[in-house]
Amino acid sequence: MKSIKSLLAAGVFTALASSAIAAPATYGVDGTHTFPRFSYSHFGYSTQLSSFKHTSGNVVFDAEAKTGSVDITIDMKSVNTGFEVFDGHIQGEDFFDTAKYPTATFKSTKVVFEGDKPKSIEGNLTLKGVTKPVTLTVTSFQAMPHPMMKKPAIGANAFTVVKRSEFNAGKYAPYVGDDVRIDIALEAIAQ
Repeated sequence: MKSIKSLLAAGVFTALASSAIAAPATYGVDGTHTFPRFSYSHFGYSTQLSSFKHTSGNVVFDAEAKTGSVDITIDMKSVNTGFEVFDGHIQGEDFFDTAKYPTATFKSTKVVFEGDKPKSIEGNLTLKGVTKPVTLTVTSFQAMPHPMMKKPAIGANAFTVVKRSEFNAGKYAPYVGDDVRIDIALEAIAQ
């Protein structure tokens, strides 16, 4: 009887230890290596590229369970078009309206894996007070110890396409493209 109790105790301990090892890890977004970008057609002449300088948030990743979540906040006042006057113009009411809506957010609802890596992230994008479902296509993903910080880290590149008019930012469409591609290069460090 004593050996059965010992075996049960050992089994429970092993199960608890295994679940602790496989627990999801939380990664804080590295704002110095995370850059959301957006691009759109400018009267058909060219594809304009702009970015944001300040992004924060968390990513939860569990490689064994093949689960995860993403919660990102973008400081819309940190837009960088490459031209200071246009940075101010695009923050106006017709576009981002950063006086009323200083941030945009993406909160995942589902991470879809292919093998041991995420291939898409479904979630809700909130921009200018409007929330719409979007799917980010993951084009690359890496999980490994950070060589300089000596901590677990993850990195990914992903994109989606939205219609800016659906977020009350459609001025000059269709001449200035309504379809906007959003790309994000993300790195995050274990907390």
